[in-house]
Amino acid sequence: MNDNDETRMQKNEHANVTGRFAPSPTGRMHLGNIYSALLSWLSARSKGGRWLLRIEDIDPQRSRQEYADLLMGDLEWLGLWWDGQPVYQSQRSEIYQQYFDRLKQLGLTYTCYCTRADIMATQAPHESDGRVVYQGTCRHLPPQPGKTGATRLIVPHEVIEFTDGHYGQQQTDLSEQVGDFVIRRKDGAWAYQLAVVVDDALMGVTEVVRGCDLLLSSPQQMYVARLLGFRHPHFFHLPLLCNEAGQRLSKRDKSLDMGCLRQHFTPEQLIGQLAYLAGLQIAPTPTTAERLIPSFSWNNIPTSDITVNASLLLRQAAEPSEEGLGEV
Repeated sequence: MNDNDETRMQKNEHANVTGRFAPSPTGRMHLGNIYSALLSWLSARSKGGRWLLRIEDIDPQRSRQEYADLLMGDLEWLGLWWDGQPVYQSQRSEIYQQYFDRLKQLGLTYTCYCTRADIMATQAPHESDGRVVYQGTCRHLPPQPGKTGATRLIVPHEVIEFTDGHYGQQQTDLSEQVGDFVIRRKDGAWAYQLAVVVDDALMGVTEVVRGCDLLLSSPQQMYVARLLGFRHPHFFHLPLLCNEAGQRLSKRDKSLDMGCLRQHFTPEQLIGQLAYLAGLQIAPTPTTAERLIPSFSWNNIPTSDITVNASLLLRQAAEPSEEGLGEV
């Protein structure tokens, strides 16, 4: 193979790449959210691809338009522009219903009447991460008149394998590691595992970049995609940003949400710090997302979770140094 052949192969591999960022508008974005957004954006843009924005507001009790407006403003402030119009999951219920009906027609769904307490009582949490695998308690129950429940999808006794773009070969036995999972909640809201598969397929998403806490979601989504006749996207998972207690950053960490960060940092300073954590810069030098595109490489991104010291981060915003804000 000559150099021209290899170049053509690389261009074909990257042709029509479409990434996406899909935040839930249940609070202000935090450092971990924008870290994922930046790397998702860079992965797609470095291949000449599109980057879409989807607002995952299918939880009617927690989602707020004001948070959606804030997160879009924060992305624009950071220079993470998206292609086309944002897609709102709350406006797509009829679409989800069509694909939900297809799964029911396959005879692979049933109503589950178990409460969370019922499920927790069936077994001890999984030793490694506290998960409880659903045991199929309601799978063979007849309909219960007057009772409502969630809808679960029956999973096969098979190992599902895929190659993660960052963590390499993965394999999961859904029946042993997950159990039958919910595709529609008891309150009628659409479950994540159904909505995300349908949306990624219909939006033409070819790659998904997200935290490694969602690694186990990938085989579930691959299974749903297969049942619905979709091709699943290529998955890339990221190490998590964690606080000093080893817990992944969340919207409860108010000192690291975008409201606070925007008071202390310029967009260039914040992008520079995130690029440093991601291994894309040797120092937390201020920069822009655009400037990082030519040098972006998955080979530079760490695989271990990253500890962030919030007080040090904010102190460095006032007194920039070469030390960075955390450690791998």
